[in-house]
Amino acid sequence: MTTVKEIRLKSRPQGLPSRDNFEMASVELAAPGPGEVQVKNLWMTVDPYMRGRMNDVKSYAPPFALGKAMDGGAIGEVTASNDPKFKAGDLVQSGFGWREGFNAPAAALQPLDPRGLPPQAFLGAAGMPGLTAYAGLLKIAALKDGDVVFVSGAAGAVGSMVCQIAKAKGHKVIGSAGGADKVAFLKEIGVDHAIDYKAEKDLTAAILAGAPEGIDVYFDNVGGPHLEAALNAAKLFSRFAICGMISIYNATTPQPGPSNLALLIGKNIRMEGFIVSHHFDMMPKYIDELSGWVKAGKVKWTETIFEGIDKAPDAFLGLFSGENTGKMLVKLA
Repeated sequence: MTTVKEIRLKSRPQGLPSRDNFEMASVELAAPGPGEVQVKNLWMTVDPYMRGRMNDVKSYAPPFALGKAMDGGAIGEVTASNDPKFKAGDLVQSGFGWREGFNAPAAALQPLDPRGLPPQAFLGAAGMPGLTAYAGLLKIAALKDGDVVFVSGAAGAVGSMVCQIAKAKGHKVIGSAGGADKVAFLKEIGVDHAIDYKAEKDLTAAILAGAPEGIDVYFDNVGGPHLEAALNAAKLFSRFAICGMISIYNATTPQPGPSNLALLIGKNIRMEGFIVSHHFDMMPKYIDELSGWVKAGKVKWTETIFEGIDKAPDAFLGLFSGENTGKMLVKLA
């Protein structure tokens, strides 16, 4: 038997979650059964979408169950296997995060081929956040030659990849983030006009300072005032890819929509929301392109790392107070 720790959802938050909504438990893992594999997690991810899963409501992903281990993306190492597809020492990707180790059917694991990248990159730039950026920008926003791109939440895991993919394809990019350090990071990754939204009284004017003729593409990670400002700054026939609206994830009452939504009509704007799970078919092409961009020095990433399973709730809560630059990760071993 092996003792491992896991994080469970203790109670459903009202508004902004707190440490009190989580609890840590120890469980005993027996040897893996027939067709099962035992995995020691090395890395796990925390992501804003997990906030929605803390509510007991129907959505595109099932809610977390109270008193049960939460789940999410993880990278681990096989420690024992009763399936011929895996052997001890293999690296695997799974949806069994928020725990130090687990037993699972082999079919629930994905072999990991690092391709020269650090394993945790497959939870960020080479994983779901990177594919979200790629699919949202190229398919949903239908990026085309000459487009000027505006990205909110531009210093986050998804936003920073949107900025760099657009730059790698030769576009002018405007990015918004909160604080001087994040603005410095945006400049470091090649953003043409970086906005500290916390220091701006007029977000529309700040966007237009970088794009006097307006924007063609808006990649939305934030919603709220950023969406309103993007509508103001949009050109005719612009395209909005709506990825997330972190500004309202912890709201306890319905939030008002943009006061200028009618601009969609006069400006012929196409606005489309999307979930990355509908675009996994694009992953092979994305990884091929990403590998080339990394070798050419056109794409890099940063990570904010918390260490230890006990720090996982703090890492998750840090997403909503802007503690992360790039991908927020928890290192487990």
